[in-house]
Amino acid sequence: MNPKEVTAKKNSPIGIFDSGYGGLTILNEIKKQLPEYDYIYLGDNARTPYGTRSFDVVYKYTLQCVTKLFEMGCQLVILACNTASAKALRSIQQRDLPLIDPNRRVLGVIRPTVEVINTITKSGHVGLLATAGTVQSESYPLEIKKLYPEIKVSSEACPLWVPLIENNEHNGDGADFFVKKHLQNILFADSQIDTLILGCTHYPLLIDKIKRYLPQNIQVVSQGELVANSLANYLKRHTEMADKCSKNGTINYFTTESVEKFASSASIFMNGNIEAIHLELD
Repeated sequence: MNPKEVTAKKNSPIGIFDSGYGGLTILNEIKKQLPEYDYIYLGDNARTPYGTRSFDVVYKYTLQCVTKLFEMGCQLVILACNTASAKALRSIQQRDLPLIDPNRRVLGVIRPTVEVINTITKSGHVGLLATAGTVQSESYPLEIKKLYPEIKVSSEACPLWVPLIENNEHNGDGADFFVKKHLQNILFADSQIDTLILGCTHYPLLIDKIKRYLPQNIQVVSQGELVANSLANYLKRHTEMADKCSKNGTINYFTTESVEKFASSASIFMNGNIEAIHLELD
């Protein structure tokens, strides 16, 4: 190991980035599987939501946050955000990483889900529930078609689900109307769907309501465990990256919003109180 690698390993957490709070559901699953690693969670909460923004703006914001995580020592960054994965990941991987540092890596949350979807669906008919931005990007249908052209994908944008969750209204009766509405829409579009992908990291908080209004034969796919499995496999296959990442079992949280607002909203996604540090982006 050369001196640069030794220096990097002293403070080389895995970066977990999201435009808001939903990425905490991904972090929860990752730390269950890989508790020995150090993590930095960065939420660009001051500029959320990303889902309604253009490709160019999402790319710009995501690159700023990835660059900041690199500056904080991360060798590996996970975009725990479907919109950022859909609208910015490929550009960052192909255009920016070779210039910033070709040895660093940025991974997303769409590919790990796509890679295993053929093992879940039996009918070959899959539904996607996501934000408008993720649906408009068509990232899921395009990626699934590349690997499994025989699988049919129907998509449904659920624009009010994230606000319901972030305002802690997702457990109330009022949320049921919006859950039922979008489930009815997607099953009307394709009655043969037997698998529903939750294509937003917030949506696992609605999973009990979603399952309540679905036929029992339909499986609901939540991304967190799939992303954690994929990351664990990636680190086993890429030992050079695993060696660079520090392992002290720590997690540090950063937000572009006020730390008080972050602590209040993050408690919806995490058990216990979270103390975050405010971060200004250039």
